[in-house]
This record gives sequence, structure tokens and C-alpha cells, in this order.
Amino acid sequence: MFQVFQGHLQPAGPRSRKTRLVTKNGHCNMELGNVRHGGRLAYLLDLWTTLVEIRWRFVLLLFAASFTGSWFVFGLLWFWIARSNGDLGGQNRADGHVRCVDNVHGLTTAFLYSLETQTTIGYGGRALTGHCAGTVALVVLQSLVGVFINCFACGVVLAKVSSPKKRAKTVTFSDTAVVCLQRGNLCLLIRVANLRKTLLIGSQIYGKLLRTAAADGETVVLDQVDIDFTVDAGKDNLFFVCPLTLCHVIDRSSPFYELCADNVSRQDFELVVFLDGTDESSSSSCQVRTSYVPQEIQWGFSFLPIVSRTRTGKYRVDFSNFSKSVRVSTPHCARCFDTDSDHGNHGNHENHGNHEDHENHGNHENHDKDQQSSRQKKGVDNLGFQVIHIHDSVDATKM
Repeated sequence: MFQVFQGHLQPAGPRSRKTRLVTKNGHCNMELGNVRHGGRLAYLLDLWTTLVEIRWRFVLLLFAASFTGSWFVFGLLWFWIARSNGDLGGQNRADGHVRCVDNVHGLTTAFLYSLETQTTIGYGGRALTGHCAGTVALVVLQSLVGVFINCFACGVVLAKVSSPKKRAKTVTFSDTAVVCLQRGNLCLLIRVANLRKTLLIGSQIYGKLLRTAAADGETVVLDQVDIDFTVDAGKDNLFFVCPLTLCHVIDRSSPFYELCADNVSRQDFELVVFLDGTDESSSSSCQVRTSYVPQEIQWGFSFLPIVSRTRTGKYRVDFSNFSKSVRVSTPHCARCFDTDSDHGNHGNHENHGNHEDHENHGNHENHDKDQQSSRQKKGVDNLGFQVIHIHDSVDATKM
């Protein structure tokens, strides 16, 4: 009934040349073109999200520019105050001249004083005299601006460090998917593992089957079909403490029902698998994604076992076999498997019917014999009654 395949459909190592919508590491392969200037302005209006999503080099460059720019702008203001008051070197000063800021003689010293003021560095060489009201107001303003820049910078860095995308990197999927028999059903299996000991609470697993079709000869339309995955405990609120094997039953309602071992590698679709959960340590929601193209589906293979028990009583996961598979006996297609199952069930029904006929015939004969024997007996014969002997010496109240 089953066939063992001698050819390996696709090794686990090489990647397919098909253009993916979702890459293996979960990034969406999508490019936005011809966006209007109003749309680009929306990125600046949503500045916080933009800073959290951009790369680290741009974040560091922006923070360095913001700090340096604020020091330079306030340095110009300090230079303007010193020049207006006649504190710079080379300016004619009257006898008894009172400085606004000590030791600010040019643009360089004004910039240094601005840096020392905003970073609260006090070298003791430059300081306010307190005789100019404008300098007091400028010190207060620069201190507030410095606090806001520091808070914003620390918040963005903390948000990027604790981003759920980083947590998703510690959840991995198998390089390939396999199709084999699982508990009497033809199933598509995918393996997923959590590389951290902290659990993902409320994990949910589901899939989308994406097909591309050309409409009007130009537009590419995506057809999305839901794919249900289950494990032994169901598909919601999984106990994700060890690697799990996701199972999709290929039955008549499955979009993979028409596939077989010969044509699976020639199909044009993309299977995207999603894992949603909440991190136990940070309570942040994250989503892990990966995709499989037809060339990464191995028909007639099963995953190698990876969980074992050590001598000390601990469970050990061997990730060297995480994506490795072994050839197993598998039906050639889902339709063939259903046909063989139907024939087997039909034969079982016929045998069961013949067996029932023999049993009914035997039961009728026994019933006739019992009726004949009961006619010979006098009175009512209770066949379920058993006679027991009770000794008088036994105390019935004794426990």
C-alpha cells in the first residue's frame, strides 16, 4: 500500500531561488515605491516608532548629532551674550566692567561652557557671575533641554534593546518541512524550538498558504488560505518547554490534498508559519515567522528524535538533529491514502457483518435451548441468583 521513496526531494541545506514574500528569518520581502511626500512626512510625525525601527548606526548618529547640535546652539547663545556685554577678548571695556560669564573669551570657550553646563561638568574655570538676568534664564533653559534629550535617548535605546524582535531570534524553526504518516493520518510536520529556558506564555501557532496569480497580465494578487497546525496538546496556550512538532493533517479539506510526491517540488506557493506568544520575563508580545517553498517540503521523510534523558534525570535536547530527517514509508499522495483507507474499512465492515451473522445465528440456537429447558422446570428459575451459605457463628455486626 505504501511506497518508500529512494530519492531525496530537497536537502535541508540549499535554499530555493523562488522569491519569497517572507524570508526564512521572518523579514517581509516588500518594497514600497512611489510614496508621496505626504506619506514620507508621516514617518517624521511618528518619530518614536521611526527611531525604534531604524538601524542602530542611524540611532547613534542621530543622538550624537542632537547632543552636539544642542551644545553648539547654546554655545552661540552664550557667545552672543558675552559679546553683547563686552566680555570677549579684544573688546573695549570700561573701568569697573562686570562680566556675565567668567573666562568666556571667544566662540571656543563659549562652546566649552555650553558643554559643561548641559553635562553638569564643573571645572571651576568658567561660571556665571549672577549679574545678568539673561544668563540665569539661559542656564535654566539649557538644563531642561539637556534633560529631555537624555530621557528621549535612554527611552529609545531601552525600547530597541527590549524589542520583541530580538526575543523572536531565540525561537527557531526547522529548515524543511516533512510529509509522513502520523498516528494514522498523512500529515505535514514542522519542528519549532525555544532556545531560552524562559517560556512563551499563551503561544498560538497558525499558518498561511500564499499563492500568486497574475490578474490582467500585470497585477500580482495574493491568495491567502488558512492552515491549521496542532500539537499533542492542541494549538492554543502551548506548553513551550521543549521543541514541538507542528502537525497539519492532509485530508480532503486541506489545500495540500492534491499534492503528491512527484509534483510537490513543481508547485508555486509559499507556506508562512506564525508563532505568537508573550515573553515570560519581559511580558512583551512577540511574533516569530518563517516560510517554506515547495522545494523545502520533503515527501516521505520524518524528523529524527532529539529529546533524550540523561543519567542525572534531566531532559536533553540535541539540536544537531533538529532539522535532520530520515526516509520512512509514506503513501504516494493523499488521495491514494484515502482510497486505501476506504478499501480497508469496507473489508472490515464485510467481515464484521459476517461475524455478526454467525453470532446472531448461534444466539438464536442457544435461546431456543434455554426455552426448552425452562419448560421442563417448575416455578420461576432466576439464572442470575447465586446461593451462598451463611454460618450462624458469624457476627454480622463485626467490621
